[in-house]
Amino acid sequence: MAGQQFQYDDSGNTFFYFLTSFVGLIVIPATYYLWPRDQNAEQLRLKSLRRVHGRCLWYRLRHMKSQQSIVPTLKKAALLFGWAIFLFLAYKVSKLDREYQEYNPYEVLHLEAGVSIAEIKKQYRVLSLKHHPDKGGDEAMFMKLAKAYSALTNEEARDNWEKYGNPDGPRVTSFGIALPAWIVDQKNSMLVLLVYGLAFMVILPVVVGTWWYRSIRYSGDQILINTTQLFMHFMYKTPTMNMKRLVMVLTAAFEFDPRSNKEAIIRPTDNIEVPQLIRELGNINVKKKEPPFCYPYSLKARVLLLTHLARMDVSENIEEDQRFVMKKCPALLQEIINVGCQLTMMATSRGGLRAPRLTSIENCMKLSQMVVQGLQEAKSPLLQLPHFEEEHLRYCISKKYKVRTLPDLVSLKDSDRRNMLRFLGEEKYDEVMAVLGSIPYINMETKLQVLDDEDSNNVTAGSIVTVTVTLRRKRMSVSSIFRDQGDSKNKTKVWQNKNKGAKKAAKSKKKKLTKKKPVTQQQAKGDKAKHPNGNVAGNDVASASKVEEDDLSDKGSESDEAEGNKDSPSERDEESDKQSDTEVDEIAGDDEEEWEALQQSIQRRERALLETKSKVTHPVYSLYFPEEKQEWWWLYIADRKEQTLVSMPNHVCTLKDTEEVELKFPAPSKTGNYQYSVILRSDSFMGLDQIKPLKLEVHEAKAMMDNHPQWDIPETEEEEDDQEDSDGIEESEEDEEDND
Repeated sequence: MAGQQFQYDDSGNTFFYFLTSFVGLIVIPATYYLWPRDQNAEQLRLKSLRRVHGRCLWYRLRHMKSQQSIVPTLKKAALLFGWAIFLFLAYKVSKLDREYQEYNPYEVLHLEAGVSIAEIKKQYRVLSLKHHPDKGGDEAMFMKLAKAYSALTNEEARDNWEKYGNPDGPRVTSFGIALPAWIVDQKNSMLVLLVYGLAFMVILPVVVGTWWYRSIRYSGDQILINTTQLFMHFMYKTPTMNMKRLVMVLTAAFEFDPRSNKEAIIRPTDNIEVPQLIRELGNINVKKKEPPFCYPYSLKARVLLLTHLARMDVSENIEEDQRFVMKKCPALLQEIINVGCQLTMMATSRGGLRAPRLTSIENCMKLSQMVVQGLQEAKSPLLQLPHFEEEHLRYCISKKYKVRTLPDLVSLKDSDRRNMLRFLGEEKYDEVMAVLGSIPYINMETKLQVLDDEDSNNVTAGSIVTVTVTLRRKRMSVSSIFRDQGDSKNKTKVWQNKNKGAKKAAKSKKKKLTKKKPVTQQQAKGDKAKHPNGNVAGNDVASASKVEEDDLSDKGSESDEAEGNKDSPSERDEESDKQSDTEVDEIAGDDEEEWEALQQSIQRRERALLETKSKVTHPVYSLYFPEEKQEWWWLYIADRKEQTLVSMPNHVCTLKDTEEVELKFPAPSKTGNYQYSVILRSDSFMGLDQIKPLKLEVHEAKAMMDNHPQWDIPETEEEEDDQEDSDGIEESEEDEEDND
């Protein structure tokens, strides 16, 4: 049996394999994740947005960052250097491949495989004369030729070559370790031990511990868990939270505390600049001693938020900190909304807990709009547009125009709008119209169903109600809104005309009936006179049937013979059968529609689970927000009379063109009529909220059947089954006896 031998790489050849693999495992993933994206594509995208978003703060910051940043260049240089090392190592490895090829005697003799013995002897004679040492040839080459000749002509050597790959027989099996020999050299043992200890006992535990400590401090939405607990405490403590209180709770988040977040900074100049801003702002509850509202970081964040909403000018240092605070606010407000929803669900399921009021959650949504647009709550939504100032609002809010919101401005005629905005030049007016045309206009349609019930249109007490809301986004261009308004007006006119036509037809029918009634009464009197023993009720029925026949004769639907045949009982039976068949068909059609609706809802759920839609929808026009914001929406159902949530707010982050959202909630346990509202709110724009009424008529739940026909098994079937079982047992016993 061949021996085994382990050896390190003295020449360093096999070490190149290890080194090439190691560098490749680093360079290839790093290139995929760290290679800068196409800057030209980003520049083209910014160029396409310049006409509308050119004045926005986030656009100017992004444009400056793309021009001044050298980080992409450094990333490219580092990655290219890594690829250069990788290619060099691969080249070295390719040169080492010749040393590890299998022994082939045909190649040594310069012959093709399968030649005859005579050709082998002839070639060997020629090469041996050429390389013989006595004639000045290479001795090593002569030995190779002799070994190859022996491997092809000697039977024993040929068998060894075919079995073991070597004419001399099996050789010692050697396992090479792709590490250089100096690693196990006794002189370098302390250095190697030190490197191993430093790598695996210091660096690795520190990296893993830092990552773990950071990950356990944050929730799935990258919000500090301490911040979530803080929001939970104050939302439960103050169910009805006004805007001032909400601003204080928001700015008390630990994301703004330098002890919890290294990105937050407390500067030495804050002791001078922050009090000055407080004096300019006025009353902001500075003297409140309740922690953490009285802490310096919370006070500074509150001042920065209020100065942003007031659109005040601040110094460069304060402006940098203000941008940091503003970037964090939308995610923190979404966390407050999530906390409010959790408390509402807990209060609904357990009872005894105080649920946050609807105004508290809606104030969070309003504050998100205010932060993105940099406007105070009482300010006009028209100030979201460029070139609009406070003194310009008097032109809009007048007796002639009465424009208070963006849709009001769009719905004006071109001449009236241009006359109202006469304080703007042509270029500024065109820019305002371009911005106004990019603002979204959402068309919302609702459909109420009980999908898991036999009758999907009947809402019973305690059933799960599903409201499918279809959202269609359009641009707030003048033409689209005018077209929608025109269509709505036309629809109402047609609807009114139809009602008028229906009323006229009903009146004409009534007139016909009143004209024919005297005739029928006379006929009835005549019949009564002819048959003195007749029944008055029967005569009334006969007269009524004659009136119906007269109506049918006016329509020209039936002949006199058919009318005579209708009086026969067989025809009446046929008519009743036809009516029952049509009713069955209608019921079957309704069942099919309900089944299709249920299948569609299941397919929507499956698609929602499988598909991962992008949250990049449309950039928001925001003059003072420091980061690019996408258009997202909140959709929920609420009872505005009771100031409670009916369904949890759905944060719609994928509305690019059209989106279907299912809102589910349990129906009230008591029967009656309920008035809810389907509410759509933007998290970025002010004045675009929509509220649609939702009427809910709750009926009594159907009584549960004790013995459902599905589970009624006839006694005969049970007896037959028992008999079959007993017969089978008897047959098996007889078979066993026969086998015995």
